[in-house]
Amino acid sequence: MKFKGLLLTSWLLIAGVVASNLAMAQDVIKVGVLHSLSGTMAISETTLKDTVLMMIDAQNKKGGVLGKKLQAVVVDPASNWPLFAEKASQLLEKDKVAVTFGCWTSVSRKSVLPVFEKDNGLLFYPVQYEGEESSKNVIYTGAAPNQQAIPAVDYLMNSVKVKRWVLEGTDYVYPRTTNKILEAYLKAKGVKAEDISINYTPFGHSDWQARVAAIKKFGSAGKKTAVVSTINGDANVPFYKELGNQKVSAEQIPVVAFSVGEEELSGIDTKPLLGHLAAWNYFQSTKTPANAKFIAEWKAFVKNPKRTTNDPMEATYIGFNLWIKAVEKAKSTDVEKVLAAIIGLETPNLSGGMAKVLPNHHITKPEYIGEVKADGQFNTVWKSAGAVPGDAWSDFLPGSKDIEADWVTLKCGNYNKVTKKCSGQNYK
Repeated sequence: MKFKGLLLTSWLLIAGVVASNLAMAQDVIKVGVLHSLSGTMAISETTLKDTVLMMIDAQNKKGGVLGKKLQAVVVDPASNWPLFAEKASQLLEKDKVAVTFGCWTSVSRKSVLPVFEKDNGLLFYPVQYEGEESSKNVIYTGAAPNQQAIPAVDYLMNSVKVKRWVLEGTDYVYPRTTNKILEAYLKAKGVKAEDISINYTPFGHSDWQARVAAIKKFGSAGKKTAVVSTINGDANVPFYKELGNQKVSAEQIPVVAFSVGEEELSGIDTKPLLGHLAAWNYFQSTKTPANAKFIAEWKAFVKNPKRTTNDPMEATYIGFNLWIKAVEKAKSTDVEKVLAAIIGLETPNLSGGMAKVLPNHHITKPEYIGEVKADGQFNTVWKSAGAVPGDAWSDFLPGSKDIEADWVTLKCGNYNKVTKKCSGQNYK
């Protein structure tokens, strides 16, 4: 009898531990963080991991959401595109995260997209990209081409009087698609084919001597020349160093970058780069109370007064706050309920305006163009009149100009306005 009593006691203890663990699991909401912490993209993505952790910490200090604390589940896809899909599956199927903040490159987003759509997960994607996509399972808080690339080209064309164009990118989907859009846009504006040079280099490319020499030669034809750069990751460091080595000044051939912000410049001697440009939707140098507060909180969280902020950090901040608002509105973390609640929601950006979620799962964003300063910050030389709505499909590509994304009325991310058909994922 004693043995049976002991056995019963043991089982009760085990059951109690299991019940306690289940109760603890139910008391937290898991948040996935899917950013490269190693490899060529770590220079950019590690900061976004820290941003999500800061936002989670701040939200938990407010009491969490729906009476539960948030718990980060951090994975490292290591700048390995197939590994992104494996880690996404882990987050959704094993860790059961309610939402994921992650990816930088479009190739990583394309890698995880089938996973999020199959498992009905929710991804907030915080980096400028090439457009030509609208997934039910993604909220795009980075810029579409009409919110960054097109305005940057317009600025160079109208204010700098550029006539020849070097479209220089890393060899993957974002630069190739963006440059396809820009090439079509430039030709529509009357630029001749011989005045457009397009080139791609691999991730992590380090020997820029020959390529920078070729850019100099292309720019010596007597027409004002500019470089539109979609170079991504740590290849930017040797690229800008080589520009300095070969004395390619902003006055001679200005470079406007779409993937170089304060974080990337923090590791470069910026003196030879003075006057070169970047096009973003946020700069750390923006003077607003909200931005000052964010910068102070960031430096306190990472315990480093020299750490910078940047555009994808603001996009992460916006996305996180939109998700919190949608969860509170839906009174649930269920993906379907959150997606239904999030359309039309607004949250403050760090520049003094509002970011609004559109039916195409993109948001409204202001556009800024800034010149590189000696301290690695940017001096804003142009800004849009207000927030620009993100356009999922380009008006300048023949296969895209008739496509519309609308997850409210049309319930489709790629609805053809001519054939009246949805050719991809839609609400069942």
